Amino acid sequence: MDSKVRLHVAQATHEGQSVEVSREQAHYLSGVMRLSPGDTLTVFDGANGAWRARIASASKRGGALICEDQVAPQRNPPDIWLCFAPIKKARTDFIVEKATELGVARIQPVTTRFTNSERIRRDRLQAHAVEASEQCGGTYVPEVADLVSLDRMLHDWPEGRALIFCDETLSDDPTWTEGGAWPPAPAAILIGPEGGFSPEERARLRALPFAHPIALGPRILRADTAAVAALSLWQSARGDWS
Repeated sequence: MDSKVRLHVAQATHEGQSVEVSREQAHYLSGVMRLSPGDTLTVFDGANGAWRARIASASKRGGALICEDQVAPQRNPPDIWLCFAPIKKARTDFIVEKATELGVARIQPVTTRFTNSERIRRDRLQAHAVEASEQCGGTYVPEVADLVSLDRMLHDWPEGRALIFCDETLSDDPTWTEGGAWPPAPAAILIGPEGGFSPEERARLRALPFAHPIALGPRILRADTAAVAALSLWQSARGDWS
């Protein structure tokens, strides 16, 4: 029976490839999962599918694996980004983990006027994305980008990519309908901070030709809940869930 252990590796994978593992990965394999040389696990590099690999050597300083055969093809998510204002540490971690599981191509933290967390550790959030992909059976790890201001992000917005921003004020408008609110990829979803967008930010977003305001139902959602809800709705309507 194949091992259920999955590991993301930095080196490109292909048949016969020797892959080095770090000290931390070696500790996980031997100290936590109790694997030994000769045992197998699944590895993926984010671009070449998943591979069965055999442990060739292991020590406290690291080890080496040998890729034997591909067990799953590469599957990339739709070209959807998640842009969000960071919130409290654990809830920001939750957003990154669930976005990875639901399937996004890129995760972009954004500062807004009411953002209550002005700093992030990008490397730590990237590690959370890797762990989420390892645990959910994915073969792709989205990039967690550096934190940028909303102004800078909008100034540098790529041509041809729709921006879907979740506007909580629309939930109070009985005339609002969601028909046609989910443009296809390439697209991005923007989730505001706990305090919502400022009136000036909302006015600017609504004035942009590539921006599409949407409502997420009649209730105001927490930022982390809104991220999961919006991604789920987009994946159902325009993504690869069908």
